[in-house]
Amino acid sequence: MLAMVVNDNAGDLMPSGVPATIASTLAPTGGEPPHPERNMDEITRLAAELGKRLQTLKADVTTAESCTGGGIAEAITRISGSSAWFEAGYVTYSNRQKSLQLKVPESLFEQVGAVSREVVEAMVRGAQAHSGAHFAVAVSGVAGPDGGSAEKPVGTVWLAWACGDEVSAERRHFPGDREAVRRQTVQAALEGLLRRADAEIANQG
Repeated sequence: MLAMVVNDNAGDLMPSGVPATIASTLAPTGGEPPHPERNMDEITRLAAELGKRLQTLKADVTTAESCTGGGIAEAITRISGSSAWFEAGYVTYSNRQKSLQLKVPESLFEQVGAVSREVVEAMVRGAQAHSGAHFAVAVSGVAGPDGGSAEKPVGTVWLAWACGDEVSAERRHFPGDREAVRRQTVQAALEGLLRRADAEIANQG
């Protein structure tokens, strides 16, 4: 049983032929998280594959991060030459910075909380608008060990992706400690970017 996924865009699925290219390696819900070294190797591989796709598309990407604290941007910039497809990332750990840097409406934090579909969608749009990037990803979650609730337990993460004008979001729940949740979030963010880049390449073909 794979990590829980709630997709607010039921039609936003991986195109035909893509699953074999970037099959998900997320940990089973309630089971052990991926081994740290294997997970880091997979993250590096995904970042390298993303760079190849972005070069093919002559497109760039930006990131808006809360719970990962810049981990997605760090993974992207592990790859030599990444300045060709990555110019800026935003680490907005506090609600205040989410509003100041990414123009997330302050009212959303009281209405739905920082870990929500509405907030990550606003974050991803803000990052895209500020950077001018074609692709973007945003994440906000409860990495633990504190901060969880019955509605949003530790391991709950919302992710949003933008590809041009299209924005979609998913809620996931990752097992493990704080670092495991953060690593799995970085991996999921890159996998989502790859799916969207592959879909755009397929559409151009």
